[in-house]
Amino acid sequence: MELVNIPLQGVAWFGLVGLPVTVPNLIGFGLFATLLIEGAAYWAAKLRQMRHRRRRLPGEPAFRVARAVNPLILATGVVLIGYAAATDPGRDSWPGLAFALFACLEHINYFYVQLMHDTLNDVRRFRAVGLRRSHLARDLARERTARPPVGDPASQPCEP
Repeated sequence: MELVNIPLQGVAWFGLVGLPVTVPNLIGFGLFATLLIEGAAYWAAKLRQMRHRRRRLPGEPAFRVARAVNPLILATGVVLIGYAAATDPGRDSWPGLAFALFACLEHINYFYVQLMHDTLNDVRRFRAVGLRRSHLARDLARERTARPPVGDPASQPCEP
């Protein structure tokens, strides 16, 4: 659904609602779209992992890079759009700031804790135990603990 949401949201906000196509709004929407692409990539990788019964998540190094780089990109975007919103407030900048802040929440939702509770079971679990680690965060933690330490004989390739 993440990939479907990108054009759907673009058409809804810029086409139907008529938000102005300004640099701050496009930067914010771009950040939002980037996080949705990362989410779609994760679920595709997870599906591949399950179908092929792999122990490791395909693309795991790329998700680690995204987890480290996203905050820098998101912070830069929020600062730029925030400046635009402060100097020229209104429809030319506020929607971009909202998109960027939503992208920040998506980053947290994908890489740290599950913020989205869209099923009845999710809501029940949230009420009972509160926030829990996101699926991607758990997969990245599992990958980290599954690797033998560097220099460990188990980390060396086996010879035939």
